[in-house]
Amino acid sequence: MKDEGDLAKLPEMADLWQETLNWQPDANQLAQLQSFYELILESNRQLNLTRITEPSEFWEKHLWDSLRGILRLLSSHHPSPFQAIDIGTGAGIPGVPIAIVRPDWTVTLLDSTRKKINFVQRAVEALKLENIKTAVDRVEQIGHDRHHREHYDLALIRAVATASVCAEYTLPLLKVGGVAILYRGQWTTDEAQGLALAVEQLGGKIEATEAFVTPLTQSTRHCIYLRKVAPTPPTFPRTIGIPTQDPL
Repeated sequence: MKDEGDLAKLPEMADLWQETLNWQPDANQLAQLQSFYELILESNRQLNLTRITEPSEFWEKHLWDSLRGILRLLSSHHPSPFQAIDIGTGAGIPGVPIAIVRPDWTVTLLDSTRKKINFVQRAVEALKLENIKTAVDRVEQIGHDRHHREHYDLALIRAVATASVCAEYTLPLLKVGGVAILYRGQWTTDEAQGLALAVEQLGGKIEATEAFVTPLTQSTRHCIYLRKVAPTPPTFPRTIGIPTQDPL
């Protein structure tokens, strides 16, 4: 039987990182990812941050999955400053792992739940991540805030709502030319058609849909990449609750 120390140790998976992403974290990044995992375990009983706590499962479903979404951006160079936002960040996923491996980016973590952002702020301080900002707010509101609207180069959204709702949440926040990444599990033709109609109304286009298999459990996942090609009409995002009640 494993003791508590074993349970809290993430697998390094150097070969799998390299084989699947053509990249691997350096020693400092590995240490930060391990510390982030431990911080989540410590707070999970009180805050119910995630049901995924076993080390290999956490590595695959939270860390690897987060970074697979930005595969094409993992090692690329961007003009500084590069601004990203993680919408509905929860425990800080995918935003914190991404901020760890891209210290040259500024990553804003947004959630409407104060206790989750309080946890993320403690984690950011413990990890000494100076490239992270946090915000407690509804995305429908910050989408009309001049400090956020059309401010970001990259918007990330994972397990929040249907794809068309995710498009309405993300595209108003992007600069023209920016990209939204929708992290999804299964993906159907009907979902793709519905998303295409929504994106067209929001000043975007579907640039790519990538299907991939996770390296440990062989689960099928998808990432949908939306490119903003024109300003989003000022009526979007609609007021709180409307996008989910009446999707585009």
